[in-house]
Amino acid sequence: MLPRRKFIQQAAMATGALSLISQAVPGAQAGSDPLGVRGDFPITGKRIHLNAAYTAAIPNAVVAAATAFAEGKALQPATVGDMLKVTEKVRAQYARLIGGSSEEIAFVASTSEGENLVANAIAWQAGDNVVTDDLHYESGFVIFRHLAQTRGVELRVVKNQGGAVTAADYARVVDKRTRLLTLSYVSSLNGYRHDLKAMATLAHQFGAWLYVDGIQGVGAFPLDVHDTGIDFMCSGTYKWLLSTYGIAPFYIRKDLIEKLPLDRYGWKHAKELPDGNFEISHTASRFEYATLPFSEVYQLGAALDYLERVGVDRIGTHVLALAQRIREGLSAQGKRLFTPMNNASPTVTFYFDGDPAPVHAAFNSAQIDVTIRDKEKQIRVSPALYNNLEDVTHFLEVVRKL
Repeated sequence: MLPRRKFIQQAAMATGALSLISQAVPGAQAGSDPLGVRGDFPITGKRIHLNAAYTAAIPNAVVAAATAFAEGKALQPATVGDMLKVTEKVRAQYARLIGGSSEEIAFVASTSEGENLVANAIAWQAGDNVVTDDLHYESGFVIFRHLAQTRGVELRVVKNQGGAVTAADYARVVDKRTRLLTLSYVSSLNGYRHDLKAMATLAHQFGAWLYVDGIQGVGAFPLDVHDTGIDFMCSGTYKWLLSTYGIAPFYIRKDLIEKLPLDRYGWKHAKELPDGNFEISHTASRFEYATLPFSEVYQLGAALDYLERVGVDRIGTHVLALAQRIREGLSAQGKRLFTPMNNASPTVTFYFDGDPAPVHAAFNSAQIDVTIRDKEKQIRVSPALYNNLEDVTHFLEVVRKL
């Protein structure tokens, strides 16, 4: 086990290496459609959608999957057996995407459901603590403040420094009573991307688990969950996974699957035994206790087909380069960034001055979709695979005129 000081030094070095990723990304490719995908997205040519961190536009293939499922339900509904076969195919697709195995993937309803399952699996004792950071998504704070009120669990929140929170920062507050580290892989607030391997190493050094909210990162660039060593990750599918609402793949490291207790039961995860008893699945599918949202499963399958054809490695190179161009352009205009300059995610947040109303009006007039936070006076911009340099140029011109 590494001494705390040594870990902090090594974690800082690892995070510094991660921050250089975006510097190494080649410049955004020239041309109006470098990935050859814009014709597959109905939104292109109508609006400049730079808001994938809120909800991404979907390709025609996903629209077709939703339509085909609805038409089939109207004319000749599929059998449950057929839909379960498709479910297993989609489960394998998602496992390939994140470098896991099919038996480690469950389908739940939302990212927050995965975090709840992990939080409720721990036999908390008063005085135990959970550590997160102030860039984590708000659901985590609701979950763990409730545990603080009902179980005497201490919630420790690491403050960001210049829009970043490193493993070394976490190491200063983690101790032998820490049971869980919970964080957003990529922050919805400013796009900060955690070094998951460093965070997993820290958690395991103290015998804690690491839960990752993956919704802002999965599908945007490559990820190998086995290589990172993370314990759990859940991700909704309506952002970078190019799908819809109501389904969230939940990764559970193989050796931890049966350490999460079940709190509900149903037909889907039970196998009847000859004596009239039943046996619960030993894979992550044990958390799928009842009928799944099969329409959403089919749409996710179409989205994963699409991502596989385009290549998440190519998508990552493209969107990280666009985000770097955005950061550089904003910096050149003198804008104050909330996102670290060399951050390796597609999401960029910066500050504006004055009345928010003209800001909304400017982007609406230009038909550019971004997230504007009136209270914080922040603008969040997040390009996806269907965006290009022309979109970024138009965006920066609108910002220049604010």
